[in-house]
Amino acid sequence: MASEDAGSITGHDSGGTARPAPAESADDTAAPAAPAPDPAAVAAAVAAAEAAGPAPGENVRIDSWIWAVRLVKTRSAGATACRGGHVQVNGERVKPAHSVRVGDEVRVRQEGRERIVVVKRLIRKRVGAPVAAQCYVDNSPPPPPREAFVPIGLRDRGTGRPTKRDRRDLERLRGLGGTGGAGGPGGAGGPGRPGGGR
Repeated sequence: MASEDAGSITGHDSGGTARPAPAESADDTAAPAAPAPDPAAVAAAVAAAEAAGPAPGENVRIDSWIWAVRLVKTRSAGATACRGGHVQVNGERVKPAHSVRVGDEVRVRQEGRERIVVVKRLIRKRVGAPVAAQCYVDNSPPPPPREAFVPIGLRDRGTGRPTKRDRRDLERLRGLGGTGGAGGPGGAGGPGRPGGGR
């Protein structure tokens, strides 16, 4: 009895030959697969994107398009990004009124990340995220990890204003300040100090 139990545990039959262990089902060990997009939902998103498109013969401004496909939060933010040189179409900086066409590569740099998309559909009205995803091909690099954006000089709540020493340390970390020693420009006894001792 004990030998039969031992044989069933080790995967051997009573004759001493090895038999294959029962395979675990793939459902138990495999990671859950991403759900397939619902064809009806995709068709509805495409229809909504086409409904938000311009009339025949009308142009779509770049600031309006990046706002409509949710690359920026407001249209004024899109215009400001264009004026600041943070929006490029086909490798060139553009003004807010630049007309965008299907097939253009649009790069939007904001908040330490660059989004790179290829225009698939032209729309003028802001749409939901599932509909917006049907209007471009996203070639953006993956976002950096959150640890990469730890702000320098973050102070604990309730510690009060930084002292002069704290401020100098923060400027040194950010690479803004020099040594600021006593013999430097503007320091005690430096050339920037008028007069001097007796």
